[in-house]
Amino acid sequence: MRLIPAVDIRGGKAVRLTEGDPERQTVYFEDPVGAALYWQSQGADYLHVVDLDAAIGGGDNRGQISKIAQVLSIPFEVGGGIRSLAEAEGVLHSGAARVIIGTTLVKDPQEAQRMLDSLGPERLLPSIDGRGLEVMVSGWREGQAGDVLQLVRRAAEMGFRTLIYTDVRRDGTLQGLDLQVIARVREAWPHYLIAGGGVASDEDVLGLQELGVEAAIAGKALYEGVVDGSRWWGGSLD
Repeated sequence: MRLIPAVDIRGGKAVRLTEGDPERQTVYFEDPVGAALYWQSQGADYLHVVDLDAAIGGGDNRGQISKIAQVLSIPFEVGGGIRSLAEAEGVLHSGAARVIIGTTLVKDPQEAQRMLDSLGPERLLPSIDGRGLEVMVSGWREGQAGDVLQLVRRAAEMGFRTLIYTDVRRDGTLQGLDLQVIARVREAWPHYLIAGGGVASDEDVLGLQELGVEAAIAGKALYEGVVDGSRWWGGSLD
């Protein structure tokens, strides 16, 4: 089991949103580069970086991400507003190890397939965000009335080999995971699975481990110190 710290960037700062709501934002680091370096200093060997402004269409923080790449000695993945092959290649060129797509998988599956065929499943992974089992896109602002499990199966058929599932209802709330929903995602996804949204204790991480989930993304639980990340650093990424 592997725990991956999240560095979410909005307005040039490292923040956490509650349930993806921009009106409920907590700033943890004035400089996201400092946040990335902090988790590296704590022993984390991989980071999950999200450009929230790009995800919701309010500019981007690509410059900050490039700065993170310049100072980190550990790999990191980047998501948020990456909706074309050219954008994905640009983020990879800036120093990211992998890029993440979400909205494109739902709204433009042909482009998602083109990106996958070009970059390969080692460098491109899909993130499926849901209110439970309802698919959400565009920075969690749009419900598609689509079924998460159907989209999960489609991603597997396309050739993806690593998947992120985030439960929007729980993200940033410290309410704990909905393990029943994640169990259904686990059943539908035959490959490496990363879960996010609501990690609030070591018991949550153990619950994921019991389900056979390979990794989890944590933000607020780590920033608030309610989960000891050092217990869970390391492990395979595929």
